[in-house]
Parts: sequence; structure tokens; C-alpha cells
Amino acid sequence: MIKTFRIIAFLEGISLILLMFIAMPLKHLMDMPAMVRYVGMFHGVLFIAYVFFLFNLKQELHFSWKEFAYGFAASIIPFGTFWFDKRLRTELS
Repeated sequence: MIKTFRIIAFLEGISLILLMFIAMPLKHLMDMPAMVRYVGMFHGVLFIAYVFFLFNLKQELHFSWKEFAYGFAASIIPFGTFWFDKRLRTELS
């Protein structure tokens, strides 16, 4: 379960970076909205999967709601999922 979560967290983090720093500038600066549509949809699916697996991980590892909130907040901040993954690895080792 944790391995799957870590993979999804990594992909979700990459998709957010692509969306914020590549697709959105292309849309607003070069009038190329197509990338936002595809990267945004991919990111949306990964975000839902991330939250689903985060909730399941909370149940499995008995996270507090505070820890869950950190994980959720990390999913909406660029590079946040990488920080949360590092924090998770540190706590589990």
C-alpha cells in the first residue's frame, strides 16, 4: 500500500509541476490551451487517487488528522508531495 501511495504521490507532484510551470504559462503567454486540458485531466485523476490512497494510508498506519492534513496540503503546493514523501520515509524508518 505504501509503495503504491509513494508512486502516486511522485506522479501527482510531477503533474502539478507540469501544470503550474509549463501548461499554464503556455496557455496564458502563448495562447496554447490544449496542454492544460490534457495535463490538467491527468493531474485531476492523480489528485483524486492521491487523496484516496492518503485516506487509506491514514487508516492503515493510524495517522492523526493533523498528519492527514499535512499530506493533503502537500498535494496542492508545488513540490509538496516530495516533502511529504521524505517526511513519511523518515517516520517509517
